[in-house]
Amino acid sequence: MSTYRRRSRIRASLEEVWEFHATIDGLEALTPEWMGLSVESIRRPEGFEDTEKLVEGTEITMASRPFGVAPETRWISRITDRRESEGYCMFRDDMLGGPFGLWIHTHEMYGDGDETVLIDTVEYELPSALERLNPLAIVGFEPMFRYRHQQTKALLEDAAVEQ
Repeated sequence: MSTYRRRSRIRASLEEVWEFHATIDGLEALTPEWMGLSVESIRRPEGFEDTEKLVEGTEITMASRPFGVAPETRWISRITDRRESEGYCMFRDDMLGGPFGLWIHTHEMYGDGDETVLIDTVEYELPSALERLNPLAIVGFEPMFRYRHQQTKALLEDAAVEQ
């Protein structure tokens, strides 16, 4: 199993960063255009009416066609854990079906005064047959997660300045 981790400090409150990251809109805003992401369906846990929040048990079916030319990849992501407490928020998703043998993505946010420390940790395994064929294996995680963190800063820090 391999692990990728990226950490950034965001000049926005924990509440703002959390609210942004814990929604489908946040997922779409933080996915680089070159990934060609489309969210095909969202299945909520029974009895949960809020259509915005990614709560434990939510399943998201997605497709991606990187750069518009790579083969389309489809997968289902499931929120397996979600926690909110004083000074700390997190949610974790795993891949139920898709191009990785294993995919566990933990999104952590720590409040630090008027700022937030954002940490993405991905534990993953590529099936050996896909290691050479999967565009993410070739391109790597770094550009995607660098973009996600830069977008978080740009969208939330600019919003904080405007208030």
